[in-house]
Amino acid sequence: MTPMMEQYFEIKNQYKDYLVFYRLGDFYEMFFDDAKTASRELELTLTGRDCGEAERAPMCGVPFHSAESYIARLIEKGYKVAICEQMEDPAKAKGLVKRDIVRIITPGTLLEPSMLSEQKNNYVAALCLGEAAWGLAFADVSTAEVFVTEISGENKLARLQSELGTYQPREVITDLPRSAFAEIAEFITARVGAMLVAGEADRFPFDAARSRAGAQFGVLPNELESSRAAVSAVGALLDYIADMQRGDISYLKSLHVYSDGQYMDMDINTRRNLELTETMRQKEKKGTLLWVLDRTKTAPGARLLRSYIEHPLLSTCEIVKRQGAVAELFGSYMLREELGELLSSVLDLERLITRIIYGTANAKDLRAVCSTVAVLPAVRALLANCHDRELMRIAADLDDLQDVHDLIDAAIDENPPFIVREGGLIREGYSADVDYLRSVMRDGKSWIEQVVATEREKTGIRTLKIGYNKVFGYYIEVSKSFVDQVPDTYIRKQTLTNGERYITDELKNMEATILGAADKDHALEYEIFQDVRGQVAAAGERIQQVATCLAELDVYLSLAVVAAKNKYVCPEVDAGDTVYIKDGRHPVVEQFVKDTYFVPNDAHLDTGANRVMLITGPNMAGKSTYMRQVALIVLMAQIGSFVPAAEARIGVVDKLFTRVGASDDLASGQSTFMLEMNEVAYILKNATRKSLIIYDEVGRGTSTFDGMSIARAIVEYTNSRKIGAKTLFATHYHELTSLEAELDGVVNYNIAAKKRGDNITFLRKIVRGSTDDSYGIEVAKLAGLPNDVIRRAKEVLAAVESTARELRAPDADKIKPVDDSLITMEDCINDAVIEELRNTDINTLSPYEAMTFLFDLKKRLQ
Repeated sequence: MTPMMEQYFEIKNQYKDYLVFYRLGDFYEMFFDDAKTASRELELTLTGRDCGEAERAPMCGVPFHSAESYIARLIEKGYKVAICEQMEDPAKAKGLVKRDIVRIITPGTLLEPSMLSEQKNNYVAALCLGEAAWGLAFADVSTAEVFVTEISGENKLARLQSELGTYQPREVITDLPRSAFAEIAEFITARVGAMLVAGEADRFPFDAARSRAGAQFGVLPNELESSRAAVSAVGALLDYIADMQRGDISYLKSLHVYSDGQYMDMDINTRRNLELTETMRQKEKKGTLLWVLDRTKTAPGARLLRSYIEHPLLSTCEIVKRQGAVAELFGSYMLREELGELLSSVLDLERLITRIIYGTANAKDLRAVCSTVAVLPAVRALLANCHDRELMRIAADLDDLQDVHDLIDAAIDENPPFIVREGGLIREGYSADVDYLRSVMRDGKSWIEQVVATEREKTGIRTLKIGYNKVFGYYIEVSKSFVDQVPDTYIRKQTLTNGERYITDELKNMEATILGAADKDHALEYEIFQDVRGQVAAAGERIQQVATCLAELDVYLSLAVVAAKNKYVCPEVDAGDTVYIKDGRHPVVEQFVKDTYFVPNDAHLDTGANRVMLITGPNMAGKSTYMRQVALIVLMAQIGSFVPAAEARIGVVDKLFTRVGASDDLASGQSTFMLEMNEVAYILKNATRKSLIIYDEVGRGTSTFDGMSIARAIVEYTNSRKIGAKTLFATHYHELTSLEAELDGVVNYNIAAKKRGDNITFLRKIVRGSTDDSYGIEVAKLAGLPNDVIRRAKEVLAAVESTARELRAPDADKIKPVDDSLITMEDCINDAVIEELRNTDINTLSPYEAMTFLFDLKKRLQ
């Protein structure tokens, strides 16, 4: 095997689970199985290379300057990539060029902007599965944030799933092998969609982990010191990141330790059902609460707002503090407009400073920092007149970073190139040496023209000219007819058909100056650039603090803009048990019905006489929308936002649960009803008196009497002292409305509808009292079921209702058999024609196609 292949295999054998990008000149090459994988996934041509063996080594490659896009595609497909770089200049190397792995790129440790979403954090997590407690740590290496918590108690699995569902990490490392925690592993890979790196026990020993965490963050918080599992998770996470980055990770300084009672608890099903950050069907932002509230101007602000929505607060003091900032901005249109204009020019400082400290930032990144810092004095000036304490704190913490701005503006060219080793980085006037070398390169052409004129005059050779090639460098070319006039100082280098080529000492000296100037300039500019980047990195903590302040301001501004535009009000938030909403509206749905009037509704829940709102009413009348509306208004209040209502008083909710429609989970062999019962069991085990619960048509996945019995038992248990939580319970089991007279705390409500003959109008208004009709047949008619089916349904319903009042199955002889003669072939054809007409877009048909279409329909009807 060739020496180069021996070197390749020596490196590859240490990184068997990674695709090795092996630097070879201007390309990253892959060999053998790596090449086959990359060729298949990236659609690259698979070639071969002599490797010293009988068969050529399979090979494919990508240009090093465009490798990032190829790596991004591999990461998205679930691969990990190891970058093997040349560790010395090939031109100066003696023998084989030294190479080594300089970085490992995995889904959770990305730094490259092209591989990251500006709107979302990119987390890698570490999970320590101890016997008594579990430690869970998350880090976003692109923003330098680290979060850690301890999970203990009876419901460890549910809490773990909730945390993983909240942070949605791209990668999770664990101490135990996968077989030791199969259920958790399945959840991580299938539900969260993260890459699982199991069996990393060597990273988790407590003493080593504590030492790493102490070295990284200094004195550890008391709440972290008391948890061995949490310390192990943090230490393992730092070790993994350092191993992947192969560089300085000192920029990871922001450690947040949080506990179970700090944020509202929502399981992954609740987050999905309420569509907080992505819709259930399309998995997109539009149609979510985040979509409504996000009017942020900056990428860090967008990520922080997402974090607020995913972590509603429990502390009334913190909530009121946020409300104060939003209220002052809400009250001043001009302040909102001026701040919005300034923040529009703010770039992603969080990720920029991370790349600067890590050493991957280019000159354009430094100019981006400079342009952002330039707006800070104006932002501070606007905040100087604010009276809210939170806005005053932001103004006080907002360092104007004038020294950083002046350094970058003086040193870095206004429009530098992306590549940092080819010059053009340093602003003219910053370095006298750079200016001199540039003048040499710029004046080189005029020097050559001057030498040509001088030599022609000295020798009398009017055809004399100077050329350049990579073999001889600069040379003097003389045609055959003037060769006898060439001076003795000319040194012949090449004979041509039509002339001779010569060099002179003066020409060689000039060549060394001109050609050497470019190399010297590139090296000097890179050296100066590194020095400037190092000085900016030294101000990293100050820049990170500014980034945090701007993100907070951006979120407050976004909430204020949305509140003003959508006519929201500031809710009264307290530690009580009452949720009172007057004229509440669904924040998302009202955005889709701009042309019609959205009917507002009240809500009144507490832990006394109004514990359970038992809601009946027609299908499609808006029961689910109403219940989600109440939940979203409570959540919005607890993130510090204004809410869509005329008035609201919200007692802080510790946990929010939703049991809304489901579908069969075929992969795990669970039916709709089994999934529903699992979710209800979780709610009943974890809900407290301070919780808010939404049950939407529980029990519909089984037989009528089984379902009604289960639904009643759930209402009774939820309403009892064992839980006593604020609850909204929507049902079509009208028999349950009798509970209002039997149980304290259960109150009947219904969604009003008006029926005229066979037609029904939904009024969308929730009113006191119950209803004894779901109007299912009328809704079926609205959906377009054939008339014969509707007529037959009414007959069956009449027969069933005659016996259903006695809570027993209807007598078979009272249900008339289906009369097949009622449904004719003509009816079927008519229905098919009508359906085809309904589904045809006539605007897309040409005149000829329209005539043909009508002729075909006419023929079928006849």
